[in-house]
Amino acid sequence: MFSATILIVDDDEAILESFSLFFEDCGYRVIGAVNGQAGLASFQKHRPDLIFTDLLMPQMDGLEFMRRVKELSPETPVVFISGINVVADAIKAVQAGAWDFITKPVLNLTELELIAKRALETVELRHEVSALRQQVLDGHLQNKEVFAAIVTQDESMLRIFRYIEAIAPTSQPVLIAGPTGTGKELLAQSVHTASRRTGKLVAVNLGGLDDQIFSDTLFGHLKGAFTGADRVREGVIAQAAGGTLFLDEIGELTESSQIKLLRLLQEQEYYPLGSDRPSKTTARIIAATNRDLHALVDEGRFRQDLFYRLCTHQVNVPPLQARKGDIPLLLELFVTEAAIALHKDVPAISSGLPSYLATYNFPGNVRELKALVYDAVARHSRGLLAKEYFIQAMDGRRPHNSATPAFEISPQIPGDRLPTLKEAEASLIRQALELANGNQGVAARHLGITRQGLNKILNRKKRLSES
Repeated sequence: MFSATILIVDDDEAILESFSLFFEDCGYRVIGAVNGQAGLASFQKHRPDLIFTDLLMPQMDGLEFMRRVKELSPETPVVFISGINVVADAIKAVQAGAWDFITKPVLNLTELELIAKRALETVELRHEVSALRQQVLDGHLQNKEVFAAIVTQDESMLRIFRYIEAIAPTSQPVLIAGPTGTGKELLAQSVHTASRRTGKLVAVNLGGLDDQIFSDTLFGHLKGAFTGADRVREGVIAQAAGGTLFLDEIGELTESSQIKLLRLLQEQEYYPLGSDRPSKTTARIIAATNRDLHALVDEGRFRQDLFYRLCTHQVNVPPLQARKGDIPLLLELFVTEAAIALHKDVPAISSGLPSYLATYNFPGNVRELKALVYDAVARHSRGLLAKEYFIQAMDGRRPHNSATPAFEISPQIPGDRLPTLKEAEASLIRQALELANGNQGVAARHLGITRQGLNKILNRKKRLSES
């Protein structure tokens, strides 16, 4: 969490300066104060995320300073800096609510960074748990406009939206998994927007990148780093400073590239090609995949430690097949978009079209539906946007020998005998109507007959039942 603000309070100006320079080099924003009163004023003005304070100071000692801070913000972690001869007092301070303490002289400043990381991650986790609890209790979205680009009424998608709202403010990685065409990049954009990070969202597709191209794309290079590197090139991780880096097709990374990404996640630092000095990152990482990373880990093709780093927060996007109630909404949206793009009047949609589309599994998901609609609107000339525009395209994409979905004939037959023709006919018609949501035209197509033919059969059965 390198965009955090740290307040350092110490009346020893040498310590104040050395700690400030160290944390600034680590990427933090640092505010310094020379005593407790000045520290309290700085806290009220800047509301830092973490405080390091001396224990023994004139005018207001560290314990009184912490007590005053905790009255204003109980969740802000306070770390005490104490001399060896006052360790007992520092322990009492921890018992009174301090996060930790460190003794002077501090010979290894890296210890400070580790303490800061642990404190900030813990506070972030507490905020996340609180936000998730609030989302569960409320059951509604706080900022619907964040998800305006995603058209849905499906409850599983709305649960994802509520989860995203809860985790967005954290700096931890997010893994978005789901089939191709389900809108993973739109969800990544929603995470970024909801986070209110000041930087921009930068997207990179990792498919087909070898290790050198991956390193150059992400980390950039110095002049002369390799043949043809005639100038400095900034990597996308630097372009996403203070924002979000979206890595699509994360499952395609080579093993060596996985190691470099793991270091970036663990240390929040990277080496531009040709450099022996690390650079810090303030970008949040969001990764997406349409592959089963669990299976790749089991096969030894994806590092387990990287997988667990990436899925601190995980979103699993359902396929369109699992949320077919969204098809009418998406159909209306895409018809309007396509007509505007093609400079046509927006055609009316035939009543049976949504039901017919619901009989198709859409292996390409929302992206495939959009392509079908744009093609149909392009070919449409007048009248209703009929389903005939879709039938030819969809039938060509169904499995061979299955222009319509297969049915399982399962009438209630006593014993092991075969159903009679009358029983089989009744079962087929019932299942066709169920699959077509009661639309007789779609059901007739499933059965390979005309609508008029199905009507005759249904009317005959009705007369027989009434007689």
